[in-house]
Amino acid sequence: MKKYPAYKSIKGTFYEQLPCDWNQLYLKQVCSEKCIKNTDNKETNVLSLSYGRIIKKKNINSGLSPKDFATYQIIKPNDIILRLTDLQNDHKSLRTGISEQTGIITSAYTCLTEIKNSRFLHYVLHSMDLNKVFYRLGSGVRQSLSYGDIRYLPVPAPSMQEQQQIVRYLDWKTSQINHLIHGYERLISLLEERKTAVINEAVTKGVRKGVTMKDSGVEWLGYIPEHWPTMRCKMLFTELDLRSLDGSETHLSMSQKYGLIPEEKLKERHTVSESYAGAKICHKNDLVLNRLKAHLGVFALAPQLGVVSPDYTVLRVKEEKILPKFAEMVLKSDACRRELRIRVRGITEGFWRLYTDDFNTIVLPVPSLNEQKEILDSLVEKNARLDKARTSLQKEIELLRERRTRLISDVVTGALDVRDVVVPEYVQEQDMEVTEDGDEYEGERAGETDC
Repeated sequence: MKKYPAYKSIKGTFYEQLPCDWNQLYLKQVCSEKCIKNTDNKETNVLSLSYGRIIKKKNINSGLSPKDFATYQIIKPNDIILRLTDLQNDHKSLRTGISEQTGIITSAYTCLTEIKNSRFLHYVLHSMDLNKVFYRLGSGVRQSLSYGDIRYLPVPAPSMQEQQQIVRYLDWKTSQINHLIHGYERLISLLEERKTAVINEAVTKGVRKGVTMKDSGVEWLGYIPEHWPTMRCKMLFTELDLRSLDGSETHLSMSQKYGLIPEEKLKERHTVSESYAGAKICHKNDLVLNRLKAHLGVFALAPQLGVVSPDYTVLRVKEEKILPKFAEMVLKSDACRRELRIRVRGITEGFWRLYTDDFNTIVLPVPSLNEQKEILDSLVEKNARLDKARTSLQKEIELLRERRTRLISDVVTGALDVRDVVVPEYVQEQDMEVTEDGDEYEGERAGETDC
């Protein structure tokens, strides 16, 4: 793609040059800040900034939500929202979003309005975000920024006609890239489904061919090899409640993604306790359950001696009957997940707990130790092939995202000239990486601010 005929040097920005006929303005010259509180609680459409998109917040009755939304600010279509809090946590979450609807969002965020071309400015601010501009402004002891801190940010300002063409072009090209990303993500989903099916089949039917089957008499298990016995978890695990005297043991954190690992290795940092005295001690290969989330699969084998939350359940596996890894795989299988869900107790969702007495009633298949090892070895081999394919697809996705990031940056700064590009008719496809994760910055954690 061609470049502009001539450029002028620019200093003090994330770009080094602009086309000679482009202007450069301060942020305050192209927008203004707005913060209108929802004091009468009339607006009830609660929104969330999540991975670069403003979406309707689903769990408005969760523990992180306020009692009412009078402190939230009202936003309108084409307003731009910036999350300029928690700048020390410079990770995957994106800090910019453009609203497509009227609603309310935490006043801890900065709302930009009165913008002649919101789409263009959003692409510029999105590029700044990806180039760590806000992060660098908040480096050091500062963990948040206000509009006053960014109003003199220089932004490129081509003619309005050119801005509109840039938006059309970027909408088209990013949509194409998103389409490719979604295709790879669908393939990854199929691989995950295949992996789940392989595990379910192996832990409930075994890997030996031609064996005679019998009805296990257990609903979730169905038919199992005739020579397999079944046992309740009460016969396979012993609950332990050993407490640390001084908390000097390695603190192990539970993550649904990474399992149970030393706290310092956890990428998503959690609040660190001043002392772990009185925490529960676990040893290598003990099964540790987060009682509040065990029904969601949040449990894992301890990788080493350490301490965990006193509210966790620590179970010693009776290794003369069942191998720890086999037990973990059976319990985490989709087939067994229902057994965990139906045994939780509590008043409301979010406070359901899986107590040991209820866990102990679950019935598991217990082949011989030799056959358990055969199953585990077979799964290691099969899962390795699936994981290799998944990793390859994830690399392709990362390359496409890097390409998208570079494209946006090059076009909004004039490194590429798209004035004469004919944008065809197309179906817009957005990046689908949208979750409720953005909510972690709202409410008390983000800190409501005065407008």
